[in-house]
Amino acid sequence: MQPSRLTPATILLLATPPLLWAANAVLGRLLKDVASPLTLNFIRWVLAFVVLLPLAHGVLRRDHPMWRHWRRYSVLGLLGVGIYNAFQYLALQTSTPLNVTLVTSSAPFWMLLIGTLFFGQRATRFEIAGAVVSMLGVLLVLSQGDWRHLAALRLVPGDLYILLAVLAWSVYSWMLVGTTEPAGLRQDWSAFLMAQMVFGLGWSGLFAAGEWAAGATYVHWSWWLAAALVFIAVGPALLAFRCWAAGAQRAGPKTAAFFLNLTPLFAALLSAAFLGEVPHGYHGAAFALIVGGIVLSSRGTSAR
Repeated sequence: MQPSRLTPATILLLATPPLLWAANAVLGRLLKDVASPLTLNFIRWVLAFVVLLPLAHGVLRRDHPMWRHWRRYSVLGLLGVGIYNAFQYLALQTSTPLNVTLVTSSAPFWMLLIGTLFFGQRATRFEIAGAVVSMLGVLLVLSQGDWRHLAALRLVPGDLYILLAVLAWSVYSWMLVGTTEPAGLRQDWSAFLMAQMVFGLGWSGLFAAGEWAAGATYVHWSWWLAAALVFIAVGPALLAFRCWAAGAQRAGPKTAAFFLNLTPLFAALLSAAFLGEVPHGYHGAAFALIVGGIVLSSRGTSAR
């Protein structure tokens, strides 16, 4: 599928996941002492599976045509449902939501690199320039408007976990575009996501079992935890994945990746809304840089 120009509908599709994922990062940090990360990820996807089941139960039939492509959906489930989310919650055990979202914002670089090395894509000068401009916006948020703050940045094990998660997500996004199954199968978004979730649940269940075998599992049930689980199952899981898949197919994975740079900005705005932290001028400047990077990248894509 050839990427198309950015339209308001495509922009909305690609801007919604970063907002939901920023909220997920904040919640994941708040829940680090309430539920162990791999078990949290497994419970999240079990709930998402139950919510999606009425829309996509037909996928579970043996004769459904999607099963002829089970190897592809197994890999998509491993990368998107299993590794990415599990490693994100692992990262939030030792890293802050801002650090996690900022490392996630390196996705445009990794998307360009993986596309070039493994998917036969070449980066244009606009895409490279867009990556640089957007990352300047990310660094502006990280430095809080003072570049000297970058010298004090210290990485923790969680930053490595989220970097591995971003690599998995980059491959996942390219696989969404490069497809061999009939186009009709992709038109039913709920069935397409359910096929990934069936395998993703298996992978995340294995990861949770490993955590349990290591004696590191804990869950402290409460109404607060139940409400948080419902939100991360419906919002950052189902809705975000639906929007991301549709947006990445429309705009192409390289352009879509630049929208991930909105995540740390949304994280800062959510902190202002819920933690009483007042936004600063550098937030507006960072937003302008990030959007500028997206526009530059889309010019390079549409010029092909």
